[in-house]
Amino acid sequence: MTHLINKVGLPSHLLWGYVGVMLFMVGDGLEIGWLSPYLVEQGLSVQQSAYLFTAYGVTIAVSSWFSGTLFEALGAKKTMFLGVLLYTLGTVGFVGFAIGDLNYPLMLVTYAMRGFGYPLFAYGFLVWIAYRTPQRQLGAAVGWFWFVFTGGLNVLGAYYSIWAIEHLGHHNTLWSALLFIGLGALFALVINRDKIVRQEAKSGTSKWRELLKGITIIKHEPKVGIAGLVRIINQTGQYAFPVFIPTYFAVEYGLSTSAWLSLWGTIFISNIAVNLLSGLIGDRFGWRNTVMWFGGVGCAIFTVVFFYTPALTGGNFLAMQIVGILWGACIAGYVPLSALVPSLVKEDKGAAMAILNLGAGLCVFVGPLLVGLFFDFIGVTGLIWLIAGLHLLGAVLTKFITLPNNAKTATAESSPATAS
Repeated sequence: MTHLINKVGLPSHLLWGYVGVMLFMVGDGLEIGWLSPYLVEQGLSVQQSAYLFTAYGVTIAVSSWFSGTLFEALGAKKTMFLGVLLYTLGTVGFVGFAIGDLNYPLMLVTYAMRGFGYPLFAYGFLVWIAYRTPQRQLGAAVGWFWFVFTGGLNVLGAYYSIWAIEHLGHHNTLWSALLFIGLGALFALVINRDKIVRQEAKSGTSKWRELLKGITIIKHEPKVGIAGLVRIINQTGQYAFPVFIPTYFAVEYGLSTSAWLSLWGTIFISNIAVNLLSGLIGDRFGWRNTVMWFGGVGCAIFTVVFFYTPALTGGNFLAMQIVGILWGACIAGYVPLSALVPSLVKEDKGAAMAILNLGAGLCVFVGPLLVGLFFDFIGVTGLIWLIAGLHLLGAVLTKFITLPNNAKTATAESSPATAS
């Protein structure tokens, strides 16, 4: 069984950690597709909802950066447990005290606190993978990470919400997130027995030095910084869309909340399936080329096509699903960044991953912020073209992310065994 698990690219010694991440992300992602339109129905404006998610994105960005550097300073399980604790405190404050009365200042504070949670947990585990996986298997291993991450966040969370909202109600659905968070922690931190042997205990000064490396590494290896920018672009649309597209589709084409959640889940079923293929394709044909063409250019095209499909087809739901599947597949084209970035450096992989994780957090901030800043000025259509343009910019930037000693042949970049 262990041989079979390793053969498909999943590190068998980290199996229960992957299970834990998926369960945690179900809890974190169960409201992503419906919370914004629900709050607008309750009385918030689109801009207020956007800024709520922007505050959430700010703390996600900060936490994403710390996920790599705290991993180096504190270790894996302490970093991940801190994420569980902060998420739980934020959820209790947001659901228990803020959302019932639409206390907007308190909603901002508590939902932002909630945002500290998943990056420390999930991205901390991603750094764990980078350290404990042979480079020849790393592309597939991070593909499996994004499979369970997105599977929990955008697929299982969405489909669970369809059932839970009907049978539990909106508030109890939010409370139920804590069940999944607890199960995720159990699998990843207790049942998962894998350990990283640390060479020496770090002094207080050494820990601060590790934290600073999460910034100074950009000076020593600028390509890590470029990769961080591309990572921001990767999911900007994914986090911008739920803020304004469900309301727009409901008004223009009569799409219900359950239909939108079903569509969103379908998009990311495609995404998680192609996450695995993208890692394997990147290992075979080149991480950079996969990100540039499949991710950047592909997402630019299908972001636009996805938006215009209901107008061109009279709101045909099947056509929207088909185009959504293609868009979700192209988002997965960015997966090899998680293998490319740690391979840019011989040491300080945690610091390099901190920049990548910071980019992953910033997209949660940038997506809603774009809506909040530009919704009144360029409208829904303008936002779509802005997001598509960012993907094209990301494709251009990716051209400059070259691996050390890979100028000889394209094959050197394509194979992790020869690229290091």
